[in-house]
Amino acid sequence: MSVVLKIDDVTVSYNGDPALDRVSMVINAGERVAVVGPNGAGKSTLFRAITGLAPISHGHVHLDLTGKRTEIGYLTQRSVVDWRFPVTVYDVVMMGRIGKIGWLRWHQPADREAVQNSLAQVGMADFADRQIGQLSGGQQQRVFIARALAQEAEILLMDEPFTGVDLPSQEGILEIIDDLSRRGIAVIVSTHNLTLAVERFDRMALLNHRLVAYGPPQTIIDSETLAEAFGGHAVWHGENYVMVMGDINCCGEVEEHDHA
Repeated sequence: MSVVLKIDDVTVSYNGDPALDRVSMVINAGERVAVVGPNGAGKSTLFRAITGLAPISHGHVHLDLTGKRTEIGYLTQRSVVDWRFPVTVYDVVMMGRIGKIGWLRWHQPADREAVQNSLAQVGMADFADRQIGQLSGGQQQRVFIARALAQEAEILLMDEPFTGVDLPSQEGILEIIDDLSRRGIAVIVSTHNLTLAVERFDRMALLNHRLVAYGPPQTIIDSETLAEAFGGHAVWHGENYVMVMGDINCCGEVEEHDHA
C-alpha cells in the first residue's frame, strides 16, 4: 500500500503548553485509523494540524508524497456547526467542489453529476433539497461524507462522528467507512469507543498529547498502554473486552463506556 500521509515529530503548542508533543504516524491508502484518547488529549488538534488549521511549532505533516496535491475531507465535530444556517443538503455537498471549480466560477454539469453521485453513495439523494438542520445526526454526517466524496478526497478526517447518533446510524456510517477503505480512501476517525476501534479499524492511535501507542489494535492494547492513555481509568479484560470507567481528572467530565 502507498503512503498518503506522514506525520513526522509534530508538536503543536498553545500558550507554551503542548497540545501535541512530537507525534509521528504513517498512514497508507485505504487504511481505517481510529484515534482514541480522553477529552483534551489533542485529537481535534491533530486533525487541525493535518489540515493546516493549527500552527505546528515543530515537525512536519507530509501530504504530497505522490508528487501531487492530496485532497483532504474534514468532518468537524457536530457541536461546532451552526445547523440553523439556511443551506440545503445539495449546497453543502456542492461546497466540496469549490477546489475543482474555483470561488468565482459557476458549477458545470460535471460538478452537478458529482454531487448527485456522492449523495447517492451515502443514501441521501432523496434529501437534496432539505435544509441541513432538519436532518438527524446520522443523516448530517452522511451529508458531510458526501461532500468529501464530491471533493474527491483521498484522506477523510472524521472528528467524533458517532457522538449524538443512534446505533443504526452508527452502523450506517461504519459501512460507508468500510466502502471508502475498499476504494483506497484513508479514513481517520477520533472516538472514545475503544471496542469500536478494536473491532472495526485497521490501526489505532492511543493519544494523550503524545502518541502512547500506534498499530493494529489487538497488538497495542493492554492494561499498561490504556492506563497511560486514560490516566489509570482503563481496564483491559482479555482479547475482546474493554472497559473505560468514569474519569473526572483526565477528561473534565464523567464519561462511562462499558462495551463487550
